[in-house]
Amino acid sequence: MEPSNRLGDIEITDPKAMRALAHPVRLAILEHLQRHGPATATALAPHVGATPSVTSWHLRHLAGFGLVGDAEPGADKRERRWRAVARGFRFEVPEDGADEEGRTAARLLSREMFVRSADLPARWAATVEPGLDPVWRRVAGLANTRVVVTAEEAAAIEDAIEQVLAPYVTRAADARPDGARSVRLLRYTLPEGESRPQGEGEGPAEGETPGSGAKGGTGPADGTGPAGGTA
Repeated sequence: MEPSNRLGDIEITDPKAMRALAHPVRLAILEHLQRHGPATATALAPHVGATPSVTSWHLRHLAGFGLVGDAEPGADKRERRWRAVARGFRFEVPEDGADEEGRTAARLLSREMFVRSADLPARWAATVEPGLDPVWRRVAGLANTRVVVTAEEAAAIEDAIEQVLAPYVTRAADARPDGARSVRLLRYTLPEGESRPQGEGEGPAEGETPGSGAKGGTGPADGTGPAGGTA
């Protein structure tokens, strides 16, 4: 099925833009702007692990690929403020096997994003979960679900998830009900290597939960799109 973009993400198709974004400081800059709104390079610097001058250089690099742009001036009109051009971004590994540049760039960005997200659940469990009210602890958790599907069915599952999420991701801030708070949903779709489908009488591999998700006491708690991110 053709992929949809229900969350209004910017779609990155240029391999050079993918490579530009596949950098920890640039990913941190874009994530911070998406989540917290416009900022100057000086304000961003302590959050992205770079000096203001280096942060400014990375911002200009991102702007060259249309990922960030100028925001309305702040109180000090001498300072340049930057904004993310969209609340999220997405990209895909090209299906064309001859498009080696595109495939390599997409894999490079994917890997950098995996690395950036790898320790989020552990940090959440150590620093956030202990202070949550019981009602929020109850809805937090993780699911480790294994399904046997075709590539088309996997795409349909992803589209259905986005259909559920879209009204919450795209609603205006003033439309959020009292008591709403930021919740991070981490979704990993990890196709396994080619193998014989699990046959009758075969049980799941150790640690797998076939066909259902298990809620636990800890788990990841702004949303991420397929092969992309929404903050």
